[in-house]
Amino acid sequence: MKKILNDPDLFVPEMLDGLLKAHPDMLGYAGDDPHCIVRADAPVEGKVALATGGGSGHLPVFLGYVGKGLLDGCAVGDVFASPSSDQMLEVVKRIHGGKGVLFIYGNYGGDVMNFDMASELADLDGIEVRTVLVKDDVASAPPAEADRRRGVAGMVFAFKIGGAKAQAGGSLDEVEAVTRKALDNIRTIGVALSPCTVPAAGRPTFTLGDDEMEIGMGIHGEPGMKREKLQTANQIAERMTTAILDDMPLIAGERVAVMVNGLGATPPEELYILYRKTHDMLVERGVAIHRAYVGEYATSMEMAGASLTLFRLDDELAELLDLPAQSPFFVQVAGG
Repeated sequence: MKKILNDPDLFVPEMLDGLLKAHPDMLGYAGDDPHCIVRADAPVEGKVALATGGGSGHLPVFLGYVGKGLLDGCAVGDVFASPSSDQMLEVVKRIHGGKGVLFIYGNYGGDVMNFDMASELADLDGIEVRTVLVKDDVASAPPAEADRRRGVAGMVFAFKIGGAKAQAGGSLDEVEAVTRKALDNIRTIGVALSPCTVPAAGRPTFTLGDDEMEIGMGIHGEPGMKREKLQTANQIAERMTTAILDDMPLIAGERVAVMVNGLGATPPEELYILYRKTHDMLVERGVAIHRAYVGEYATSMEMAGASLTLFRLDDELAELLDLPAQSPFFVQVAGG
């Protein structure tokens, strides 16, 4: 293992300490636990608060989207490990501005259990909490079993839409409803080219030959749809775009936001080559691209590979997507 570390067991606390020292004007923490990240100006009185959480190792997901027009707080676990229910409850108490709290997080067993417990504990404190689970990974289950799907990079769009509605003054009912509508129109699939190494483990999370790739692998190394010889960028983009369109057909005249996301070790140049082919396939269908996001939005340590997310938009979703937002890792200016 070759990493920039002091002590593998201190990877997460030292990362959080550095992050909070780098962005004190935008981020703080709840209670005395730096695993409970909140907006520096939390709570925002009279606004629905949004929170997420999950294991470390996926920056900017999850804590990178805490900021104005996005999330109000995030509970951070160890690498690929769920935060505790107590940590999420601390976040809820710190961000609640009087209009309730919406949880938005990925569909993983440990997270579901702990966030459900946090919701029950918050209820005892008189804070209403609702939950929207992200299940956008088309490779993790067929359409008939979509409730079993994992949450991956598409959750970034859910944060953006829910955060924009809350920032605009929406009620808890309205923020929950529009976030669910967004997720009904979001699909993602990934491809892995090489594994990552969790610092505390000191060894790769899986093995993959130098000439191999795995379509559909999850962000923790969960099995994908098929392992095969490495193909060209155009062939990979075509495979991923087709898999999503088979699951969420798009017709001429519709519009989408496109996200090509690097998993941690893929150069942006390669991501733009992937985007090029997806763009052309959509345009050939008569589908308009409202916005394109190409970069690292949900990583898996230093895993090589990428994911593709398509987000089908209507007027309401496009307007919310376009509203400004800012965090240390994500900036969208008005009209930009």
